[in-house]
Amino acid sequence: NDLPQRLIANVMFYLSDAVTQLLEHKEEYTQFGVIRYLAEYFSSVKNSNHVLFREFNYVKATPHNRASFIRVFWRCYRQIGKSGDLLSMLEYRSLLQLLCPDFPVEMVQSASRIVLMDDAIDCLMSFSDFLYAFQLQFYYQEFLDSVLLIYQDLLAGKSPNTVIVPTSTSIEQLPSVAAEETDREQDGVDTPTLAQCVDALCDRFKHSFPPRACMRDILEQSDKVSYYSFLMSLAKHETVNQTIGVLPTKAELLIDPEMDQELDKLIAQISVSPGSNSSGSAVGGALKEVQRKASPRRNIHHRRRMEVESDGSTEETDSSEN
Repeated sequence: NDLPQRLIANVMFYLSDAVTQLLEHKEEYTQFGVIRYLAEYFSSVKNSNHVLFREFNYVKATPHNRASFIRVFWRCYRQIGKSGDLLSMLEYRSLLQLLCPDFPVEMVQSASRIVLMDDAIDCLMSFSDFLYAFQLQFYYQEFLDSVLLIYQDLLAGKSPNTVIVPTSTSIEQLPSVAAEETDREQDGVDTPTLAQCVDALCDRFKHSFPPRACMRDILEQSDKVSYYSFLMSLAKHETVNQTIGVLPTKAELLIDPEMDQELDKLIAQISVSPGSNSSGSAVGGALKEVQRKASPRRNIHHRRRMEVESDGSTEETDSSEN
């Protein structure tokens, strides 16, 4: 069992990043205390705020980071789902890039294809449909990429015995392969054969993958299945959602009394401005609140300023923090 090794690797990853951040901002952190900084850093990791505004390589580096980013995305933009707005793939990409500036469009396209069954990714999608598809695609990216290559091999008529677990090079070639096979994909492949290959993949796969029981249950429902219908069923499966462990059920997705109370306060504050948009401002307010909590560096700096001001300083407060 390589679980202990993975846990150790993840801990070392966070320690390495904490030290890197410390060295990059050495003067500030040594002034306020290294121990205090480390406490802030690991507190933000524990509270899942550490991924906000970080680079994509950091956001995807560990399962906890991926789950944290999914949670942040849901919390920041839940109001969009509550308002019932339908957004395009490009609009969801823009929202994701507000949280992670270099978030790749390919990931957003893949999630959109799950929702739209690869028909036309320029169609509009509800927030909840996109969110659960995005959760599946982002959290299990490597596994889904591997399943897609297996699926393409089966479509091409290869025997299950000749299907090979994809390499990193072959995964990089996936977009062109998927595009070439779109027309043929509608018929799907035999589910018993795909189930056999997926089960064999799980035996030797080193990244996270959905519960085997869920995949078997889905593949037993019909004689043939297409790749995107398989993924859509996984995205909707509550056991998959519970396994990742960050999103509530679809029925409870938009229920958050504490957040509603905060948003009501924000809407009341901006209602005096005739040119403001309540829905957009509420989302922006939620994002600003998460931003306030996100960075250990910002928290230390902010508290230091509050301490100075409480001692009688006449220094003006930055309007962005009011």
